[in-house]
Amino acid sequence: MLKRLHHAAIICADYPRSKHFYTEVLGLTVIAEHYREARRSYKLDLALPDGSQVELFSFPDAPPRPSYPEAQGLRHLAFAVDDVPACKAHLEALGVAVEPVRVDEYTGRPFTFFADPDGLPLEVYEG
Repeated sequence: MLKRLHHAAIICADYPRSKHFYTEVLGLTVIAEHYREARRSYKLDLALPDGSQVELFSFPDAPPRPSYPEAQGLRHLAFAVDDVPACKAHLEALGVAVEPVRVDEYTGRPFTFFADPDGLPLEVYEG
């Protein structure tokens, strides 16, 4: 019945900062951007090359994430890349703090973690 992940939704604290991060640092493409006056909220639809999407929301007074990364709920958001070390170097050149590259003990593939401007754990995974 389920075919693939369509989108992941993220609530940010500082919309311009997060929009810059996801579009300029991570390179996601803007599909649509809407300001919803009744909610005093932005909704930004972003695309990855495979058609999957990230929705970026801003809500006034949204509570912060309770812990990193082991809070209940979404643990992290992982993106597939061709070359984890190259991606790590690219992110670090843009001022993003990235953890050391590790190797998945089950698949043998490299991966690493970093965070978005609100501390949401993000992963790049080679595959």
